[in-house]
Formats: sequence, C-alpha cells, structure tokens
Amino acid sequence: MTSQPTPTKAGEPGSGLQAGLKNRHLSMIAIGGVIGAGLFVGSSTGIATAGPGILLSYALVGTLVVLVMRMLGEMSAANPTSGSFSAHADRALGRWAGFSIGWLYWFFWVVVLAVEATAGAKILEGWIPAVPQWGWALIVMIVLTATNLVSVGSYGEFEFWFAGIKVVAIGAFIVIGGLAIFGVLPGVDAEKASFSNLTDHGGFLPNGPGAILTGVLLVVFSFMGSEIATLAAGESENPQRAVTKSTNSIIWRIGIFYLGSILVVVSLLPWDDKAIAKDGSYVAALGSLGIPHADQIMKFIVLTSVLSCLNSGLYTASRMAFSLGERGDAPKSFSRTTSRGVPMAAILASVVFGFVAVFLNYLSPDKIFLFLVNSSGAVALFVWLVICFSQLRMRKIIQRESPEKLIVKMWLYPYLTWATAALIVFVLGYMLTDTEGSSSGRTTVLLSLLVAGVVLVIAFVRQRYGSDQTAVQGDAVAPRDEVQAEVGA
Repeated sequence: MTSQPTPTKAGEPGSGLQAGLKNRHLSMIAIGGVIGAGLFVGSSTGIATAGPGILLSYALVGTLVVLVMRMLGEMSAANPTSGSFSAHADRALGRWAGFSIGWLYWFFWVVVLAVEATAGAKILEGWIPAVPQWGWALIVMIVLTATNLVSVGSYGEFEFWFAGIKVVAIGAFIVIGGLAIFGVLPGVDAEKASFSNLTDHGGFLPNGPGAILTGVLLVVFSFMGSEIATLAAGESENPQRAVTKSTNSIIWRIGIFYLGSILVVVSLLPWDDKAIAKDGSYVAALGSLGIPHADQIMKFIVLTSVLSCLNSGLYTASRMAFSLGERGDAPKSFSRTTSRGVPMAAILASVVFGFVAVFLNYLSPDKIFLFLVNSSGAVALFVWLVICFSQLRMRKIIQRESPEKLIVKMWLYPYLTWATAALIVFVLGYMLTDTEGSSSGRTTVLLSLLVAGVVLVIAFVRQRYGSDQTAVQGDAVAPRDEVQAEVGA
C-alpha cells in the first residue's frame, strides 16, 4: 500500500497540507472531539425520556462509537490521510462510496456550522442585546473562518483552548458533584444528592426498557465528531502515533465525559425534577448545589462548546472538500493550498454554504432550514456504516500489502465488525418507528436517505459516463481498474 507522504512544514502555494498541528493540539482535539454542545443542551430530553436508564443509552451508543473508531483507527493508522474514512471507502469499496460518503459528510458539517452559529448567537445576544442575533452569527462565522484561513496551527491553537475549557469544566463538574453526592463538599447542603436517585423515583427504568432505545435516538448524534482526530492527524508530524493514541484513548474519554457526567447529573437530582426540563440538566445540577450564577456559568461553557464545534466543523468540512478535490471528486481548486498549507477554496466554499444555511434559518426556520437539518441528521450513522464495510475489505488489503502497518487492530475481526454494522442498521430501523414531531426519527431517516440517494445517483453517473478514470491508492493515484482488482482479490 502506498502510504501518505509526510506533510511539509513549509512550501510554495499549492504544495499541499502541512504538518502544523502539535502533539498537544492533537491530544486536545481528540479529547474535545467527543464533547459536543449536544451533551450539555440535549441531555435533559434524554433524561426525561429514559430516566436514570439514559445511562444505558449513552453506554450503548458509546460502545458503538468505540467499535467504529477502532475500525477507523485501524485503517487510518495504516494510511493517515485528510480524507479519512472517505479515502478508505474510495479504495475499499469503490469511487462511488468515497464520493458519496465524502459529500454527505461535508453536507452534514456545513449544516452544523449554521446550527452552531445560531446557537452561539442566541447566547451572545442574551449578554449583549445591542447586537442582533444575525449580527452575532455573522461575527462568529467570520472570526473562525479567519482563524482557519491563517494556518492549520491557528485552528489547532484555538481548538486547544476551546476543548481545554470543556474538559476542565466537565472535570470540575464531576469532582464537585461527586463530593456533593458523598456528602463531603464543604459549605454545601445538597439535600437531594444521593445515588438513591437512580432507583427511588419509579426505578432505574421508570418508563420501561423500551425507553433505552428511544434514548439512543436522542443521544446518538451528540457523539458525532469523534472521527475528527483521524482527519487532523494527516496534518501532524507523526500521523500514525496521533491516530493510535486517539483510538486507544476513546474508551476512557467517553466513559468519563459522557457516562461520568451524566451519572453525576442523575445522582444529584431526581430524574423527574422539574428544574431539569426547565433549566437544562447541567444547570439544574449546579443550581441544586447552590452555586451562584450557575446558569451563566453553564451558558459560557455551552458557548465554548458551540465555538469549538463550529471551529472544528469548518476545519473538517474543508479538509473533506480538499480530499475530494485531490481525488477528482470535487473542483480541482479545492485541492490547492496557500504557502501556509491552507486549502483556501475548500474553506471558503464550506463557509459560504454555512452562511447560506444561517440565512435560511432566519428566512424559513420551519421549512427550508428544518429540511436541511433533517436531511443531514442520519449522516452520522451512514458514515459509521460505511466505515464498517470499508474495514472489512481494507483489512485484507493491508494484510496482503503491508501487514507491518496493522498497528491498531479491530477486535474479533470480522465478527465484531459485522455485529457493529448490524447494530447501526437496527438503530436506523428503529428510528423509522419514531413518528412524533416535525423532526421525528422517521422524517430524519427518510430525508437523509433521499439526499443520500441523490448523491449516489450522481456518483454512479460520474463513474459510468465521466472521463475521470483514476482512483486513490493511499495518496497516490492509480488506474481505477487496478484498484478494483486489488479490492476484489
């Protein structure tokens, strides 16, 4: 297998991506990547649905993410590339797969840009109402676009501090909450805090076992972003080490930041406490301890998470567009870089769509923008499914060509890979049974399948009638029929 050339540290315009991310950047990107704003904002709905049993929902999705990341880590450690799973799918499954999943993933993140910019603008408008919400959204987008345009190092530095604040905040929350639960937090009388809250109010599963699966639907999308570290690794000095480290640490990251913090929330307060639904789970938990200005503290942390997600979303979308451009699946200008190794056209194209989506959110939030959100909602599950099928075939290619590059190995291959794929299909199927509301699981899956179908048609038409007859082999370009012969071997 042709491995990826090490990114250059300096170069002329168009010389490619550069190794501008330091080890501390990669470490914090990997840690912060699993902490989305959805954890702070959306967890209250999950708790109201499943009670303390939401812990099982988080554990189930967390296990799914760990397994998918293990597969992605295996492929990315053997061949780190800015295209990550899209480039792997391109080689393992065919041009149609790399093209389709790459563009769907790009679409997902540019919609996320609008969602996060709007969420951040609402918080900032509450603090400084003199600036309208659309103004704050514009300011946030411009600032983070400028950050990404300067260099990958500036993105890494911003993300280091954004992610650092999230990590410190959740760590402090767990420690303070844990002390309160055990009754040893000085100066605080936490009357409601006790592990008995896990079973005293209708039991651990007050709404029945079926609520666990409903909870899965509510929390699954808050885990999107775990794969960012494998894309960013391509611009680090030691990509294989970065991928291996982030893959091996995913278990404790999810265990601490998701399961640990949610356990503290449902132990500090009864799951049916009205404050959770009214103020949000983390704000209510902090408020129960009598911590002053808990709501403002939490708003600051949520704002940091929003900015982190927006920053990484723009980076991720632009690097996927860059990779698609390199493979001939997007305009060639997307693959051109500045002397600082920045794919300017890919960044600008991504942010322009993000600006359009923000505008549509203000113009038609209940129709056009809602369609964009729903039609990209199931992309995370599509990505994970493609990773499963890519790993099944890529393992054979790596073993045949470069077995020494199997630094990270998927456990119990191929059985656990097939089991993971089956679980993802089950979740998608279960989503079809959710018919409540304009953003129901069924609506999300059907609209996402519609968009995926359109992209697939374009991919097959291009493959059949297009003049491009090349495919990606690592970072090298090889005749498509040669790669297909390799994969079929």
